[in-house]
Amino acid sequence: MGACEHLIASKDLDEPTPAVEPESPGLICPDCREAGYDVWAHLRMCVTCGHVACCDSSPYRHATEHYEATGHPVMQSFEPGESWRWCYVDRRLLPLVASRDGVH
Repeated sequence: MGACEHLIASKDLDEPTPAVEPESPGLICPDCREAGYDVWAHLRMCVTCGHVACCDSSPYRHATEHYEATGHPVMQSFEPGESWRWCYVDRRLLPLVASRDGVH
């Protein structure tokens, strides 16, 4: 399996502005909240547009739904202490390394 062009290209993108405040207390998936669900789940952020949604381990899988609706191929964890990106197209994971000037 070769390198994933989407993950390679995502390394050069500026960090998107999250569509939610990262420090919000009791943060849940905005799509779940909008639908009336109050279920905690791990959150993911689209690196193309900053949309924040719940992971595939949640009952509603809104991050995947966002990819399917938009075609934005790469998301990253929005969880404190996690630094990785996932490509939906190639189903590949990219661990990110923190540096003094940001995450690479």
